[in-house]
Amino acid sequence: MAGEWARVKGMVWGLWPLFVGVFVAGFALALAVFAFAGLGAVLFTLTLVWIGVSLLKGLKHVERFFKGARGEERVAGILEGLPENYHVFNDYLAGGLHVDHVVAGPSGVFAIETKFWQGEVSVEEGHVLVNGQLPSRSPLDQVVKEAKHVREALLARGWQGTVTPVLAFAGDNFTAKICELGPVVILNSCDLGRTFTGGREVLAAAELDRLVCLMENN
Repeated sequence: MAGEWARVKGMVWGLWPLFVGVFVAGFALALAVFAFAGLGAVLFTLTLVWIGVSLLKGLKHVERFFKGARGEERVAGILEGLPENYHVFNDYLAGGLHVDHVVAGPSGVFAIETKFWQGEVSVEEGHVLVNGQLPSRSPLDQVVKEAKHVREALLARGWQGTVTPVLAFAGDNFTAKICELGPVVILNSCDLGRTFTGGREVLAAAELDRLVCLMENN
């Protein structure tokens, strides 16, 4: 299901310090009651501070992942509108990586990484920028890696073909609308449909059916 892994990951990564703090608080409380009252009280107080800070930071972290999940859901909804000979796999697991979306159709196979960034997204000197700044993690490297894992997973099942990496912006805030940067197609989510269906056909119906069977048995 689109966005499910992002929500799970956000909860785990965002709230694990809080869970640790609750455990330590319980230990400190027991220490204060049954053994060393002074030490237990100090530890309990420090732990409460830790829990408060962890909660504030954790909720921000969770919200960031949940926002990404909403972007994935938006893209999944757009992909549902593709012709019936296009097959969409949301949250596709390949080589241990969760790929937001993989599309297989007559025009080929595409691994899609969805971003739901705020601000103006542009491409300058071979880099994707948001509000003129480099993001903390290169989305180009990310989607190229994901496409590679999808291709290797399919190759292991006997399908030899290319997988095109696609970087889609769910907020439709990519100023160039659509462009290619190396092997990566970068576009706004509103342009996904015509991009896939507007290209030449590279997969015959029989080959596509075989490929989809392999992917469904992932």
